[in-house]
Amino acid sequence: MSDQHQTCSCHEPHVHGYNADSKSKDRYLARLKRIEGQTRGIHRMVEEDQYCIDIITQISAVKSALENVSLALLEDHIEHCVAGAAAEDGEVATEKLEEAMRAIKKMVKN
Repeated sequence: MSDQHQTCSCHEPHVHGYNADSKSKDRYLARLKRIEGQTRGIHRMVEEDQYCIDIITQISAVKSALENVSLALLEDHIEHCVAGAAAEDGEVATEKLEEAMRAIKKMVKN
């Protein structure tokens, strides 16, 4: 990842919407840990020759959970980084809006 994407001008380096306070970061980490467990469960289901529809159901649940994390991160980014850049106006705001739009397009394609 380039330095350009590691911070924005509205706050300290390596501070982002999701880690602006420790509780938010902890919630994200807990959600990702649950998703990791679900993914290991899918692996186990395949190893144990479980019914394919049950595996597909679990894959769908993991996909949905990841999408929800992604949406929450995007919301945090918009509320924190994009809003901060918009307060500065000009080129910085335009760059952050374009960056957010690229992220939205990636999410929609998937």
